[in-house]
Amino acid sequence: MTRRKLEHYKFSAEAHNVIEAGKPLYTQIKGHWNPLYFENNNPVVVELACGKGEYTVGLGKQFPEKNFIGMDIKGDRIARGSLIATEHGLTNVAFLRAGIQYADEFFEENELSEIWLIHPDPQVRDRDENKRLTNPAFLSRYAKYLRPGGMFYLKTDSTFLYEYSLEKLGESEKFKLIEHTDDLYESPLHGEHYGVKTHYESIFVSKGYTIKYIKATVL
Repeated sequence: MTRRKLEHYKFSAEAHNVIEAGKPLYTQIKGHWNPLYFENNNPVVVELACGKGEYTVGLGKQFPEKNFIGMDIKGDRIARGSLIATEHGLTNVAFLRAGIQYADEFFEENELSEIWLIHPDPQVRDRDENKRLTNPAFLSRYAKYLRPGGMFYLKTDSTFLYEYSLEKLGESEKFKLIEHTDDLYESPLHGEHYGVKTHYESIFVSKGYTIKYIKATVL
């Protein structure tokens, strides 16, 4: 492990805004994000597989009236988002170090108002469908965490994942598709990414990829 990664892990272990194994809130937080961490009743928004937390922090800056949680298993990644949130004094931003497959241990039914999924691995091989974060099993879990009328958002550079997700959301009895586009930057929906662009998104765009976007709501 590199020295930089070790420093990031150490930072996460000491950071107030990182919830991870070994900290008391890790086993207490389910269903209690508002009273135990944020200490308010504002809507709770989660970015799954948040990486360095660029979206979590970016949205947190723009919407102080909402609470944001970035969830990722990579401690060295979320340490970077944690540091930026700390430097900007964002008390409405937290990070959860855990795998998405364990989300049931951290989110109660109807606890969330929004879920964001930003450029996840499309998992294009047929045998990896169970890993796609918009497969029916994952969508069913998101619907459970979201309150009625809660929103689900997907941004991706992958045409494959975009079309797959449209199909699965369209088939779902728990979600209703609201809007979607295969070229966000050239569509009327452009403003809905709030000017937040991740490092990898910038790379995709520079290579000529279009950014796809889906918005759906829980029924």
